[in-house]
Amino acid sequence: MGSRFAAAAENVRPLDAVAEAEAAALQDRLTKPRGALGRLEEIGVRLAAIAGSSPPPVPRPAAVAVFAADHGVVDEGVTAWPREVTAQMVANFAAGGAAINVLARQMGASVTVVDVGVATPLPAECHVLRRVVRAGGTANIAREPAMTLDECRAALDVGGRVASDLVGSGAKALVTGDMGIGNTTAAAALIAALTGRPAGAVTGRGAGIDDVVWAHKVAVVEAALALHAGAVARGPLATLAALGGLEIAALAGFVVGGAAAGVPVVVDGVIAGAALLVAERLVPGVAARCLAGHRSVEPGATAVLDELGMEPVLDLGLRLGEGTGACLALPVVESAARVLREMATFDGAGVTDKGAG
Repeated sequence: MGSRFAAAAENVRPLDAVAEAEAAALQDRLTKPRGALGRLEEIGVRLAAIAGSSPPPVPRPAAVAVFAADHGVVDEGVTAWPREVTAQMVANFAAGGAAINVLARQMGASVTVVDVGVATPLPAECHVLRRVVRAGGTANIAREPAMTLDECRAALDVGGRVASDLVGSGAKALVTGDMGIGNTTAAAALIAALTGRPAGAVTGRGAGIDDVVWAHKVAVVEAALALHAGAVARGPLATLAALGGLEIAALAGFVVGGAAAGVPVVVDGVIAGAALLVAERLVPGVAARCLAGHRSVEPGATAVLDELGMEPVLDLGLRLGEGTGACLALPVVESAARVLREMATFDGAGVTDKGAG
């Protein structure tokens, strides 16, 4: 594995059980009936366990990283959108005009756009991090491996470095973002391979396809799974190289890098979910240091949540990607930390504790 990724993987620690217990006990002393804040209490306790301190630090400011790359499987007709849209959307991100830019501004989060393998040349004035691992994007997974193992390791390294740099620059929480026409096909293939679920159960409609194209998309995923069965048998790294995307690999590295840095990683939809699943298979324990920002309507997203035993913060029927659902979850996550930090205890406020009633 790449040196930056490998270093991050070695630094991922189990959740802090002491801080977790202290936060849970503190929740019970706050001026409210026990459990009255529902999942907000659970999230606060998890933040304490991630940070290793109770109360946990407020996870602000947050930093969104949008990893972008193209996919050779687009040649199979799995999407109605042309490959050039990836580059056009990257330019839109860089100009601040996409949904993720709007939401990040509202949440006070930064947005960093990373080109890991966008096929269409970006104009010089497009200010993004150019960390291209494979020019032109991945190969067609229905015909050949998406990338080599070395390319896969390099993409993991890119994500690990971006996470480390953002935390080093002051980010207290990381948010996963993605862009890549055709990437829901790669994500579905990865999720099917790593969960054992059938292709039809984890393949969604992506950016919007009809029934005929969806059935063809499922068939393409099935063909890719059959072609790369040997790689799947060799383990998660070989599976990622054979079926994944450059941006998915970078996201997996990003997740591990954030986990190693001790900050919460808020994971977006199906693309980031596929990356999280890979990351957990490569570095067990990583998922415990992440929060599922929302439940995407893509069926593969729910498959990942079920596989990892995660409950999303939000469920708003979103399917855009870019990091939008995870970004929308940030105020809830921040509120969970602030409750533990700022709310009075029964003793401190001179309020009689009636227990759980």
